Amino acid sequence: MKIAIVCYPTFGGSGVVATELGLELARRGHEIHFITYSQPVRLALLNPNVHYHEVNVPEYPLFHYQPYELALSSKLVDMVKLYKIELLHVHYAIPHAYAGYMAKQMLKNEGIHIPMITTLHGTDITLVGNHPFYKPAVTFSINKSDYVTSVSQSLKDDTLKLFNIKNKIKVIPNFIELDKVKKDPDAPCHRYVMAKENERIITHISNFRKVKRIPDIIKIFYNIQKEIPAKLMMVGDGPEKEKAEILCQELGIYDKVIFFGNSNEIDKILCFTDLFLLPSETESFGLAALEAMSCGVPVISSNSGGLPEVNFEGYSGYLSDVGNVEEMAVNALKILKDDATLNVFKANALEVAKKFDIKNILPKYEALYQKAINDYKEIK
Repeated sequence: MKIAIVCYPTFGGSGVVATELGLELARRGHEIHFITYSQPVRLALLNPNVHYHEVNVPEYPLFHYQPYELALSSKLVDMVKLYKIELLHVHYAIPHAYAGYMAKQMLKNEGIHIPMITTLHGTDITLVGNHPFYKPAVTFSINKSDYVTSVSQSLKDDTLKLFNIKNKIKVIPNFIELDKVKKDPDAPCHRYVMAKENERIITHISNFRKVKRIPDIIKIFYNIQKEIPAKLMMVGDGPEKEKAEILCQELGIYDKVIFFGNSNEIDKILCFTDLFLLPSETESFGLAALEAMSCGVPVISSNSGGLPEVNFEGYSGYLSDVGNVEEMAVNALKILKDDATLNVFKANALEVAKKFDIKNILPKYEALYQKAINDYKEIK
């Protein structure tokens, strides 16, 4: 199949998922064309089946904001015609599905019929899409997509609740590439770099926005370290980071917390992590939790959004109501209290992660692609 993938080329979950999906499809022999305004951060071009096409947005004094959607839809039309692309897979309802629909209409005028699949990731629905200014465009884009997928049942439910959707939505969860996570036996984890032998290592990774409830993470850890020796690894950067550092100082635990900022060594940090904290206000899926679990790290999370679909209560970790830091700390101590219990939760976390291995998820996309292409062949 010849597939065009449109996504945001950033470190965010949707961009990473779209890129890794495309790369795996290319390894399976499909011809993949990434179309976006800059090269996706994880995109490896050393594969004859992977192509990248940059969307250039000319600057004109007439426009206060440059019309990216217009440039993107025009680029899609050109690439479909040039490479005989068979299907568009766009990630995010706006602006990508909106631009994709316009491209489809332009191509239709030239006798070219091409299906479009839209994948909803979360922010495009729960935050941006629900704004009164964008809601009509989001509703239109979803309803005009040939097929729609969401990364969790929770996100599907939110979409149907917030918008007047006539289209069916298929849940295809996010995934993890377990083959990339497998540890090299010749490169063991060196925990002593971060903590003493008797200290448990707790980790949080995010963009430090309010929705991640960063103060809750500090308070949970504060309660944990009162009972057992522990260190907290805070990985990432964002508007809540400085407040978190101040809170650590006020609680007298600053020497027990390491703020890394953005890091390219997340795999190494998770390698020696004992527990992952994700007490978010909401998560459309909880990809950070899944990445931790793929390294055999149990998770303490909120019982919100798609997290219960990833973190299994009492098995891979524990779930609590948003803001219930006391219960989260108690549950954390249940896991961390002894090596035997911790090792059981670690093994369980990895077992759950295996369900989300890309080898299990990718065939769901391939089947949907083939169905969409076959449906359009009937139109022709």
